Amino acid sequence: MGRAAAEALPPPPSPPPPPAPDERMARRSPVRLLLGRPELGALLGAVALFAFFSLVADAFLQAGSFSTVLYAGSTFGIMAVGVSLLMIGGEFDLSAGVMVTTAALIAALVSYQFTLNVWAGVLVSLVLTLALGMVNGLLYVKTGLPSFIITLATFFMLAGANLGVTKAVTGNVATDSVRDMDGFGTARAVFASDVDVLGVNVNVTVFWWLGFVAIATWILLRTRIGNWIFAVGGSADSARAVGVPVARTKIGLFMGVAFCGWFSGMHLVFAFATVQSGEGVGNEFFYIICAVIGGCLLTGGYGSAIGAAIGAFIFGMTNKGIVYAEWNPDWFKFFLGAMLLIATVVNLVVRRRVERSK
Repeated sequence: MGRAAAEALPPPPSPPPPPAPDERMARRSPVRLLLGRPELGALLGAVALFAFFSLVADAFLQAGSFSTVLYAGSTFGIMAVGVSLLMIGGEFDLSAGVMVTTAALIAALVSYQFTLNVWAGVLVSLVLTLALGMVNGLLYVKTGLPSFIITLATFFMLAGANLGVTKAVTGNVATDSVRDMDGFGTARAVFASDVDVLGVNVNVTVFWWLGFVAIATWILLRTRIGNWIFAVGGSADSARAVGVPVARTKIGLFMGVAFCGWFSGMHLVFAFATVQSGEGVGNEFFYIICAVIGGCLLTGGYGSAIGAAIGAFIFGMTNKGIVYAEWNPDWFKFFLGAMLLIATVVNLVVRRRVERSK
């Protein structure tokens, strides 16, 4: 080709501009990442409450006293793990409190009335309690009624059955003691023993609680099931449209609450050897409070198991800190309600600021 023809050709096109960076891949500062965590408000509240009771109650910082605080937190924190995952999935379980008592009654009554090794009662209780959770989930999925209504009905039925069956079988409102039955010692070691830590007795429920929180956090942040939980809590219809098994996820979450209820019930049995049939009523609200203080939204799709654990720790500090400060314990629910309100407002403000800065 001649030089004149080559000069007549149009110049080569300029290279296309580089694509704009994907906002999802942009690096975020550690401060922004921290502000985006759902448990931030609970953490700030826990630090403030810890400092407050450390100043006003001399006994609060003693090792034995702090162990008691942890124990109080763990008894509600174990249930708060299951409840928080269910709330992230967009649902409630108002039967959670009495379900703990139901699980304990089943284990104690089956073991004593049939003179079985207590581990037989433990296994029967596990199967039946998980079945209760499945029933809650199936009723929700099949009827389409709000989980609030479904579990409220279950709450009343279980509360009535706990009292009616116990009185019919034992003639009393409490079960007979299982302390002298085969297997009690090993079961107590698993569910209700004390572990010596540097000369301080720490109840084993504290370690189970931390283990449950770690497992739940791993599920939420590192598994496909965790993605499903956040998806169904954010929008069940959208989740279903992209292939998320919404029904199975919801049923599994209700069964998760039931499993935590079974474990808490086993602690109740083997810590006291007998179970009062009227226990547990109202505790479901404390579990929800722990989850909400920890950053779980009532609308679903947002929250963490770590936040629920911090909420339970706040519950334990408030419960025992008032006693150590020698205040009137009648103020306990006032302080708990105040912490709920403060943590919720802090979470709301932080989330709004993070969303505006994106």
